[in-house]
Amino acid sequence: MAGLVLAAGGGRRLGGRPKALLGFRGRSLVEHAVEALHAGGCARVHVVVGAAAEEVGARARLLECAVVPNPDWETGMGSSLRVGLASLEGTGATAVLVSLVDQPGIGAPAVARLLAAHRAGAELAAAAYRGRRGHPVLIAAGHWADVAAGARGDRGAREFLRSHQDRLTLVECADVATPNDIDTPGDLLLLESPSWGGGGDDGSVPR
Repeated sequence: MAGLVLAAGGGRRLGGRPKALLGFRGRSLVEHAVEALHAGGCARVHVVVGAAAEEVGARARLLECAVVPNPDWETGMGSSLRVGLASLEGTGATAVLVSLVDQPGIGAPAVARLLAAHRAGAELAAAAYRGRRGHPVLIAAGHWADVAAGARGDRGAREFLRSHQDRLTLVECADVATPNDIDTPGDLLLLESPSWGGGGDDGSVPR
């Protein structure tokens, strides 16, 4: 099973600061996201970069994953998802776990739960937070082409999952993860809080 980090955004609402390079617990958000996928059980991790791609490549330690450039990153998340899925073709991965770089409260424990759901037979699965669907999202390889076909603008797999709700397994993760996005300058305070976030590298449960 593979992991895919969507990290191409330019952080427009953050004054143009690429989210991938924001600091969190002594490293960048993209490094944290990659480690969460590896520690949770993903054998292969691909990272889609776009805004400040050269800077991300130079400053972030991404030695154990494939860095995939998205020249069309400004068109929205959909293009990053398409590029990321295309990069996994031919790797032998049976499924991909898609995570967003700006959700550092999601760590290895949530990743492990979703991978376990796939091993138990789920072809489509999503983390849930008190019953509400969120990220990460797991997509079996047989669905990649259809997901990519519907990924346009800022719509990633949302419409596909909505139209396949009867086949979607929700995996409750509220006890081990926090799904907050880092979108605005006010959200940056969350990154500085030592008590914020769940499912950290030590597998701890948030209090």
